[in-house]
Amino acid sequence: MPRTHERQIRTARLADLAAIAAIQDASPEAAQWNPADYLKHDCRVCEVKSCVAGFLATRLVGPGEREILNLAVDPAERRCGVARGLLGDALARDKCKWFLEVRASNTAAIRLYESAGFELAGRRPDYYREPVEEAIVMRFFS
Repeated sequence: MPRTHERQIRTARLADLAAIAAIQDASPEAAQWNPADYLKHDCRVCEVKSCVAGFLATRLVGPGEREILNLAVDPAERRCGVARGLLGDALARDKCKWFLEVRASNTAAIRLYESAGFELAGRRPDYYREPVEEAIVMRFFS
């Protein structure tokens, strides 16, 4: 039975970077950025019991168009609605065209995005490194 906890989604702060780094380190399927770079973009965190349980980084790439840069959740909080909450928050806040790339092997993320209304837009061979892998490009028009 899924665990449910009170969640709060808010803008990421400098004090969140250690938690964001730990979540990213525990998520090899996610993009691996310098965590401080997320603060240069729109980065939101989801807190569960006052602890950062996940984050979502997005950026504006053109008028009416945004890109999801990374979405990752602490392994202990996966399958509890954290990723869905972060994604829903972003899509509700910014009505526009959304795009993202996801590792072809990351079926859990692909299913999450599809359930939110994203659809296949294309593929990018050898897009990811360590290991080299194809990216699935997805889009959502709100």
